[in-house]
Amino acid sequence: MGDDDAALWARVTTGDDSALATLFDLHEARLFRHACRMLTSREDAKDAVTIAFFELWRKRESVRLVDGSPVPWLVNTVAHSARNLERSGRRYRALLARTPAAVPAPAPSGPDETGVMAALRRLPAREQSVIVLTVIEGYPERAAAETLGIPVGTVKSRLARAKAKLRDEMAALEVAWT
Repeated sequence: MGDDDAALWARVTTGDDSALATLFDLHEARLFRHACRMLTSREDAKDAVTIAFFELWRKRESVRLVDGSPVPWLVNTVAHSARNLERSGRRYRALLARTPAAVPAPAPSGPDETGVMAALRRLPAREQSVIVLTVIEGYPERAAAETLGIPVGTVKSRLARAKAKLRDEMAALEVAWT
């Protein structure tokens, strides 16, 4: 194992990422078992191994080899990563335990008869359709006229009447709020 590791490591230090992939394939299972012994979550164990290999690549210029192999360094880095992940998980669980549970809002018992949508529903259907098409959906007056099968002038007059009614209702509602 040492000779293969030494040859692969020589390639890794020159920036050969395929050599790093080969090192990963050779040692990932062993490092994963090591991480599983330290962690309760398999996903965290996978993360610890991944972190170790990322660090190996990042610090490849300064990694200290033992008998020409980076495996001892990897084992140590997996252990450090596992401890960090476990500590982070404990802090997160403690934070969740301290966080107050959200109180669900009660479901509405009936339709809301206040506000703009209620005022819109109180308009006559022909004025509602003009407001919905032009104001809410943003279609031009000409397109609304074509859709409704009425002249553009009729769309304009219905729109003006509907806006005036809505403005009056909103003004009354605003006075009631104060």
